[in-house]
Amino acid sequence: MRPLIFTADDFGFSEEINEAVERGHREGVLGAASLMVTGPAAADAIARARRLPGLRVGLHLVLVQGKPASPPDSIPALVDGRGRFHDNLAKAGVIWFFHPQARRQLRREIAAQIAAFKATGLRLDHVNGHNHMQVHPTVFGELIRQLKAEPKIGLRLPREPWSVTIENSPLMTRTTSALRWLIMTPFLGLMRRQLLRNGISHNEWLLGIKDSGRLNEGRLLGLLDRLPTGVSEIHCHPATRRTAAIAESMPGYDNEAELAALLSPRIGEALARRGLRVGGFLDIRDEAP
Repeated sequence: MRPLIFTADDFGFSEEINEAVERGHREGVLGAASLMVTGPAAADAIARARRLPGLRVGLHLVLVQGKPASPPDSIPALVDGRGRFHDNLAKAGVIWFFHPQARRQLRREIAAQIAAFKATGLRLDHVNGHNHMQVHPTVFGELIRQLKAEPKIGLRLPREPWSVTIENSPLMTRTTSALRWLIMTPFLGLMRRQLLRNGISHNEWLLGIKDSGRLNEGRLLGLLDRLPTGVSEIHCHPATRRTAAIAESMPGYDNEAELAALLSPRIGEALARRGLRVGGFLDIRDEAP
């Protein structure tokens, strides 16, 4: 059977998200989840994951819009006056790239989050970044350095097929998506070559970028109808209930519809009909590109 990675991000952000992950795995098609080790509901997520031995759990590396694993006074270049990471992604990216002290502190914080994950006793399936910040060259280089000794741990490559990027969107959305695709493609190609050179597991394609937060049953069936060749990952953001905290963090998302899609019998039937086996990065080690 052909492997498919099906991942829920933001595991540990809230109990509503954690419950959706558990239900999506027990009752639906969800194979993996990405854990925020410093998330407000991380302890609840870890307890649930320990009850779900079949769920592949990875690290959702948080370096913006969240709380660090390191003491804030040990990473002053990375945090604001509240001891939290910067909310402004562009500002954070500039600091990481140009500030030598920030780069050293970034190394320390990435290691701290990986160590915090390993301390849970869960097997680390993969690493990806909140808001896809693993694509930042400083972060990506550091992840390569820290993960190359453990090649079975996967690293997400956020590369969406061109046909998916431009299909069935309003003109302005399609134009913005197309520009992003054209700008990012050379960088993602370099990332892939680095992953291959260092023997690190990775997906070939990531689906759900254009439809982030709106991956309902219809859209998901559409993606399954046109999966590209190679190992694909589909990422989603389910929740049992859309709370004020979730709405603030994920404006415009329909988290409840995403959970309904995971639980839909039609999705399960579509996977079976296409001979797709849902799992995590550990399951595609021997089949990864």
